[in-house]
Amino acid sequence: METAGKVIKCKAAIAWEPVKPLSIEEVEVAPPQAHEVRIKMAATGVCHTDLYVLNDVKNEKGFPVILGHEGAGVVESVGEGVTKFKPGDKVIPLIISQCGECEGCRSPKTNLCDKNWYNLSHDMMLERSRITCKGKQILHFTGTSTFCEYTVVNDISLSKIDDSAPLDKVCLLACGISTGYGAALNTAKVEPGSSCAVFGLGAVGLATVMGCNAAGASRIIAVDINPAKFEKAKEFGATECLNPQDHSKPVQEVLVEMTGRGVDYSFECVGNVEVMRAALEACRQGWGTSVIVGWTEREEVSVSPVQLIGGRTWKGTCFGGWKSVESVPKLVNDYMAKKMKLDEFITHTLPLDRVNEAFDLMTSGKSIRTVLVF
Repeated sequence: METAGKVIKCKAAIAWEPVKPLSIEEVEVAPPQAHEVRIKMAATGVCHTDLYVLNDVKNEKGFPVILGHEGAGVVESVGEGVTKFKPGDKVIPLIISQCGECEGCRSPKTNLCDKNWYNLSHDMMLERSRITCKGKQILHFTGTSTFCEYTVVNDISLSKIDDSAPLDKVCLLACGISTGYGAALNTAKVEPGSSCAVFGLGAVGLATVMGCNAAGASRIIAVDINPAKFEKAKEFGATECLNPQDHSKPVQEVLVEMTGRGVDYSFECVGNVEVMRAALEACRQGWGTSVIVGWTEREEVSVSPVQLIGGRTWKGTCFGGWKSVESVPKLVNDYMAKKMKLDEFITHTLPLDRVNEAFDLMTSGKSIRTVLVF
């Protein structure tokens, strides 16, 4: 391409400081260096994690930053040593790398790569950034920074996908949908005929419902304080819905009464420590498994040891347990073969310069997923 080897000027949504609205700015995106790929973004989902980071007032070193991590685009150019990608390839940048060589990548027990972005120091994250604005280097978020018309990623954090895949749909597989879907299939390993409870019916929670349904669960109870989400939950496979605010008892007690002794599997898809505890206590003693899917690092969770001594299993999931580079193309193929839903998650489509509106739709509960198109 004509731009290969040159600095590209383009638009990006920059978070200059916590809590404040993102600002649309002209940025300069440097050419990719060794084992890096520069991508012309086509679309990106707006995930709750983006808002979580934006509102983190204690993270002084985390700004300025270009957020966004649920994108898809086309390879513009590649750096030295890149052999698996070429200009024109359709790709999905990944928040979880897969180098294929480290202990984590070689083990079937985890999908966490030792070379992932979160193992880098703040200074290294700055050094790895290829984006500047007004002479200032901008932090690269989760190694992806998809709220930008062009971005640069490491070649071990990228999946090549089907050339016919619609990028404004499959971009969702870069985070939320894969996370929830995999939480049921990979992390919990939901068994046919089992009972499940899913707490929180955002995109991740609905994807978890979809995963439980795909696994053959016979009873899937969708839990949320917003009843407007119940119809959509049933579309994804929920057999019944529960609003905790309709009951005087704690929701875990209600679920135990509904199911006899508790559900076989529960999933916390909110990122709230109280809900995490409730989800665990809603599980059946003896073999119930509860999976923490929602993200938070601001609070600690506490629970009575008896809840675990009695035989319950409590575990977490990151990106749904998928080995990223090899799994995302397969998920794209499943979507193309109509084996899983994606279109149904998208409630709004907006241009990049309306990204703040996307956050408003999220916080008001009016959207499931907003996709920004470039």
